[in-house]
Amino acid sequence: MRKSICLMAATGLLAMGGVAACGSDDNAGDTNTAPKPKIGVILPDSASSVRWETADRKYLKAAFDAAGVASDIQNAQGDKANFQTIAEQMITGGASVLMIVNLDSGTGKAVIDKAKAQGVPVIDYDRLTLNGGASYYVSFDNTAVGKLQGEGLVKCLTDKTVANPVIAELNGSPTDNNATLFKNGYDSVLTPKYTDKSYTKGPDQSVPDWDNTQAGTMFEQMMTQTGNKIDGVLAANDGLGNAAITVLKRLGLNGKVPVTGQDATVQGLQNILTGDQCMTVYKAVKAEADAASKLAIALAKHETPKASSSVKDPQSGKDVPAELLNPVAITKANIKTVIDDGYVTKADLCTAAFAAACTAAGIS
Repeated sequence: MRKSICLMAATGLLAMGGVAACGSDDNAGDTNTAPKPKIGVILPDSASSVRWETADRKYLKAAFDAAGVASDIQNAQGDKANFQTIAEQMITGGASVLMIVNLDSGTGKAVIDKAKAQGVPVIDYDRLTLNGGASYYVSFDNTAVGKLQGEGLVKCLTDKTVANPVIAELNGSPTDNNATLFKNGYDSVLTPKYTDKSYTKGPDQSVPDWDNTQAGTMFEQMMTQTGNKIDGVLAANDGLGNAAITVLKRLGLNGKVPVTGQDATVQGLQNILTGDQCMTVYKAVKAEADAASKLAIALAKHETPKASSSVKDPQSGKDVPAELLNPVAITKANIKTVIDDGYVTKADLCTAAFAAACTAAGIS
């Protein structure tokens, strides 16, 4: 209709020697048709570790806000179907980039494939999606994390002068590639000791979905199977470690059996203060979030950022551009590091029940 009116007006004006100017409805009033950058982030759950909600969400949002880039951060709460639904909604909602912490590689790959088909780049955050083909991968050197755990357990057993200790391993989820890397790391330390028979290899099990309740049941069964003869526990993170500690408390063995951990959670650090946990591994989540957000923001602005290194996907054999950060072992001797770094506050850590232990550890 508008074109007909415009044509009639032009014909009339030409008859009078004038000129008509008619614009398209599609561009009328448009000053900028380019879509605004928007980053979608899918976190895995809030049960396996508190870090996802207390640290990663906070640091990622702060980085995106500081850059003036819109973001949508959601948590799949361990539900694989929900994970994919969230991803689809983010893609159709105009996300320029996706950042995902996969629940397993199959689900992660399905999301990456769908995003790629829509021209949306994906960053694997913290966990590599095997055979996924993400644009970038940002994490810690997870084999190094496991090595620190193995070395930490060895030191704690040496300090306790335990002869020929029996070691139980509570590994992370079998669907999480990080759990495989952690185990590679600590087994590189422990296997030689099993081989030379200075240590005895005890029960060795993986905990589905990093489920702490299942870990407690599994560790109780380990203790029953060995007649309570377990001298050290290589627990892959603080949640699994606390599950073992809970069982050890019931048996009156807490503090006598060294237990490792990872993530430097408040609970894990408090267990270290009381002597129930041997060590944890601190991964500076802010540094990880900052590295990932820097890549995501650049991608959202249609730039092609360069990663400092790469990792080889063990399934596809392809190199994935990567940013890998260094982990730090935490014991009672340097527990203050985590507070000084702002990862955990003194108020959260040194509650009334732990006030004296904090003072003894030099946290004032």
